Amino acid sequence: MVSYEPLWETMERKGITTYALIHKNNINPRTVTNLRHDRGITVDTLEKLCKILDCTPNDVLKFID
Repeated sequence: MVSYEPLWETMERKGITTYALIHKNNINPRTVTNLRHDRGITVDTLEKLCKILDCTPNDVLKFID
């Protein structure tokens, strides 16, 4: 299972809100909902998030048993 807990921690550290993801960085609101509920995202979305947050995939998601 995938957890996006690292994403929320990274966003807080970088001072980026979900509002900014949606309205300033053109991330689809449905994608943000998927992230909140630990649902799957595309590799393209992962890449966009990493560019926006200037981070690596490990700062966005983690795998849990």
